[in-house]
Amino acid sequence: MHKEKQKKSPGVEPRKVIIKMREGLRVEHPHAGGIDVGDTEFSVAVSGKEGGYEVRSYGTFTADLDCIVKDLQDNGIDTVAMESTGVYYVPLYLKLEAAGIEPYLVNARHAKNVTGRKHDDTDAIWLQKLHTCGLLQKSFQPADQARAYRDLVRQRKKLVQGGSDAVRRMQRALELMNIKLHTVISDILGKTGMSMIRAIIDGERDARKLARFRDKRIKASVEIIVRSLEGIWRQEHLFVLKQSFEAYEFSQKQLAECDKQIRLQLDTLTAIVREGEIYNEDTKELDSKSDSGKRNRKSKQIARKNQIKFDARSYMNKLLGVDLCEIEGISEITVMELVAEIGTDINQWKSEKQFTGWLNLCPNNKLSGGKIISSRLMKKKNHAGLCLRMAALTVARCKTPLGNYYRKMRGKLGGKGAVVATANKMAKIIYAMLKEKKPYDKSIYEKETEINTIKQINYYERQLAKLKKVA
Repeated sequence: MHKEKQKKSPGVEPRKVIIKMREGLRVEHPHAGGIDVGDTEFSVAVSGKEGGYEVRSYGTFTADLDCIVKDLQDNGIDTVAMESTGVYYVPLYLKLEAAGIEPYLVNARHAKNVTGRKHDDTDAIWLQKLHTCGLLQKSFQPADQARAYRDLVRQRKKLVQGGSDAVRRMQRALELMNIKLHTVISDILGKTGMSMIRAIIDGERDARKLARFRDKRIKASVEIIVRSLEGIWRQEHLFVLKQSFEAYEFSQKQLAECDKQIRLQLDTLTAIVREGEIYNEDTKELDSKSDSGKRNRKSKQIARKNQIKFDARSYMNKLLGVDLCEIEGISEITVMELVAEIGTDINQWKSEKQFTGWLNLCPNNKLSGGKIISSRLMKKKNHAGLCLRMAALTVARCKTPLGNYYRKMRGKLGGKGAVVATANKMAKIIYAMLKEKKPYDKSIYEKETEINTIKQINYYERQLAKLKKVA
């Protein structure tokens, strides 16, 4: 940068400072490329040997992906920027990663705010320009084994949702036939409900015979159950009931198989984190004996549907070094989904503010003229953030420090704001536990609760004193 200033002369106003820029944007990645991702075509842009840019188009078959990688290596490219377009980028991303070329997966919104680029080749050039100057931010992507674990956990979640849809269709079919079984027993997916539905599908229509499947623990009497099973048997509704029942059983079978694959993947992750030590049933028994009975002293958990068929909590403790399930509202399934999204290395986020910002659990403040003009959350889907929001909903009625914090925020921000604020609090606790490898200390937040309680008491005492003076 070169500055030219003119000397002041008496009686003449000084001229303004003239600034001359000798250089443009700094080059951060001199050997960078840009790829525009599509379903049927990849456009790859690299710097030309004689200046300018070279853009080549490739197909999307596996042989074409190998050709892209080879051409990039021949041109000396060590990093590539590509947009996160659906799932089309995944095969090429894996190929580049395996070949030692660092792929930058970027948000398409960050690169599409300039008009005039309406073709795939110019999009690739624009990505290459931005990436060369270091203007693109790399999206978080887990390691290879962690990515495989994430895919399995997301598949499990979809299977649970598919089973829930099948149950809703079963209930609708029963309601259309005026079978009021769900009003007299608490759960139609229990032993009694499933036995009766299976008998109905097999052709049984006598309510007295169907009532024989009643378990002795059912509180409803036999007469009430018989009356609830007297329905209007229509063939089309029976057909829907049969298909929905088969869909539910099939989803449960797939869920069990998915749990087995998740367990195998957790064995691999545990071996990587613990430097070759494989966590299995034998080590589990040894760990439980040396645990001084801490886990056995806890209250008996209520059995729930779609629960993990193995001890996922012990696996998570081995991977993370701390027990996140000690936090109120955090279950072992929540921890599994959270680890699947963020991985096991919390040091990828420099601070808890960066971590909560990535989770989309903090306000997106927009300042203008020194004032906040908007603080709405960004419209982006973050699986880990949604997972913590669901966990925050469960502490609404808990008599715990987090429950008290939720109710306090609900009085200030309303229901939605309280969920986000409580999830933000949980994220900060999780970040501190994983960063410092320390267990959850509830006493710290109990002191805050006591201070807030004293403030409330003092406030109401002052209000009472004012009312006494008026009276």
